[in-house]
Amino acid sequence: MSDTKTLLQAFNESVYPVGGHSRRNAEVLLEAFRDIDGETASDMYGSGEVIERFQTDLAEVLGMPSAVFFPSGTMAQQIALRIWSDRRGSAKVAYHPLCHLEIHEQNGLRELHRLEPILLADKDRLITLSDVEALTDDVACLLLELPQREIGGQLLDYAELEAISAHCRERGIKLHLDGARLFEILPYYRKTAAEICALFDSVYVSFYKGIGGIAGAILAGSEEMTAESKIWKRRHGGDLISLYPYIIPAAHYFRERMPKMAGYYRDAVELAAMYNDCPAVATLPAVPVSNMFHVHIDLPKETAERIFVGICERTGVGFAHIVNAGPEGGCRYEVSLGDRYGEIPKAKLSEAFQLLKEGIGEAIAARQ
Repeated sequence: MSDTKTLLQAFNESVYPVGGHSRRNAEVLLEAFRDIDGETASDMYGSGEVIERFQTDLAEVLGMPSAVFFPSGTMAQQIALRIWSDRRGSAKVAYHPLCHLEIHEQNGLRELHRLEPILLADKDRLITLSDVEALTDDVACLLLELPQREIGGQLLDYAELEAISAHCRERGIKLHLDGARLFEILPYYRKTAAEICALFDSVYVSFYKGIGGIAGAILAGSEEMTAESKIWKRRHGGDLISLYPYIIPAAHYFRERMPKMAGYYRDAVELAAMYNDCPAVATLPAVPVSNMFHVHIDLPKETAERIFVGICERTGVGFAHIVNAGPEGGCRYEVSLGDRYGEIPKAKLSEAFQLLKEGIGEAIAARQ
């Protein structure tokens, strides 16, 4: 069996996986549906109490006039950028080179909407005010992702974010928030979701990341903008006859996990410090700004996987689900913390990290 398959098996069978929430979807659904208190009315093609109440609640949380539930963030964000493009009469939209729309959506923005993305900043750093100031006047919309997942969940300084927002409004450039992990950054910014969203013209949030629902997203903005988004939602085939199997878990876990976000953030800071205490290991960011970060190890992928499998077999602690090869022979993987991290006994975690230090030390010595 390959190292990757062994690692996946070990992680899936580990007693204490270092990760987010349980993804056993049947249990996720059962727990959420116990919370409906006898309510059985379904939504139908975007109407009905279950969807309308959730949309109203989220619009209030985000401080936006209106919100629409979508089955996916991919659909919601392409539609948001299409609307702003049509309003401006320009196909040009700007975002980071590692934006989800650029690297994970099979060129959907270009093929479906004929939009022309402008890639801002180098791929290994955040977009700054100076990057935005260099945009031409015919750009319809700028998308900012908070935090920037593909570079470890890095986050703009809040003053820089405010300056970018003010500049866009002065220039007539719409500002859209890829807030897939918006709720996870609130403890770091020490702001409410509504305070952050006030800097943007439209906002997308996800319900299966830090919230831990099944799927689904909210697109929020003005009444006029969201009304138009509903038309595009129908055009995209997203107006399913019923979305309640996604909405009910989203609402349930939103209520349950929003109060825990500060704890997840503190856990990430604690865990990153333990990683950074190991030889040949560094986290990005060095100190996390949310519940997620990237781990970089100066060892070949196969060597790291063998170390992780051994630790999992001895302690029951699973470090990584997937390890990706990194530059110059190193490797990296993403950590995103939720309920499961708190279930790991501290003694087990300490033992696992001691074994990690020893395993990396032995691997370094063997290659010298």
